[in-house]
Amino acid sequence: MTVKAGVIGATGYAGAELVRILAGHPQAELAAISSVSFEGKPLSSVYPAYYGLCDMLCGTEAEVLQKSDVVFAALPHGLSQEIAKECHDAGKVFIDLGADFRLKRLNEYEDWYKVKAVYPELHEEAVYGLPELFREEIRGKKLIANPGCYTTAVPLALVPALKAGLIEKDGIIADCKSGVTGAGRKSTQDTHYPELNEGMHAYKVGGHRHTPEIEQTLRRICGEEVTIVFTPHLLPVNRGILATCYAHLKPGTTLEQLQKVYEDFYQDEYFVRVLPDGMKADIHNVRYSNFCEIELHTDPRTNMLIAVSAIDNMVKGAAGQAVQNMNLALGLEETAGLKMFPPAF
Repeated sequence: MTVKAGVIGATGYAGAELVRILAGHPQAELAAISSVSFEGKPLSSVYPAYYGLCDMLCGTEAEVLQKSDVVFAALPHGLSQEIAKECHDAGKVFIDLGADFRLKRLNEYEDWYKVKAVYPELHEEAVYGLPELFREEIRGKKLIANPGCYTTAVPLALVPALKAGLIEKDGIIADCKSGVTGAGRKSTQDTHYPELNEGMHAYKVGGHRHTPEIEQTLRRICGEEVTIVFTPHLLPVNRGILATCYAHLKPGTTLEQLQKVYEDFYQDEYFVRVLPDGMKADIHNVRYSNFCEIELHTDPRTNMLIAVSAIDNMVKGAAGQAVQNMNLALGLEETAGLKMFPPAF
């Protein structure tokens, strides 16, 4: 079985990463790519590292839809709904790396993103593509909302303890750091090198759009409302998410108990590595890979869980997870095209 895959928005960071991963997929053929800014130009003229490896010309959205069985959209929010409708009507698999289908409560989507939900029935049909938590819902589906980076790293760090009833649902804090690729390819003052280098700052404090998405995942796991404090920070590095999550422990919960719960929960998950005591979750050790590392600590003085997760925001937090979802949707081996090791140094 060879899957014809197309990428809309191929010259953005997530789109280019999709091309890189799909090129190494044993059962996928890159059928078409599109870019509004670079239409008619080869992808390798935008990313010289791809010269001689992917010189495909950037075409139009229509060409991608025509030539592809699976369509990936790596676009800003608000731009995927019409594409999703076209794919739905044509019976194609559509995987959205943007936020248009992630939130099930349409009022939350419209409030946080200031965009109208044009096709409520598609929002209802869409499944949330975090495989380690919702794998069975993803299998065989044709409209998949691919989670972002923070919304992958934080739930993976917290869900085992939450599901086991070892932490309180109130007072959860997610303190997260991101590499600058998470801000997208278009430069701003905050992502301009002289502004970013040798600095670090919080952004969108108390109002980041990923907040309701993280809460939605935690709510689905425990069946009750969960409210978190989520604060992202920008690191002067290209790649990576480091999520340090704090939660109040239930009385009597020990680190040994937590370690076993996490190891049991993720024992069959190829892409999640629960680290033993003494090893550190580090963005350096997950670069260019689809892995998530998790380390666990308790603070007996404050009776808090401190769970730290690390992912590559462009792979497990974007393109790699999207390919993982494609594999599940089409009945392929889930790890196909994704077994690349992180570089050692």
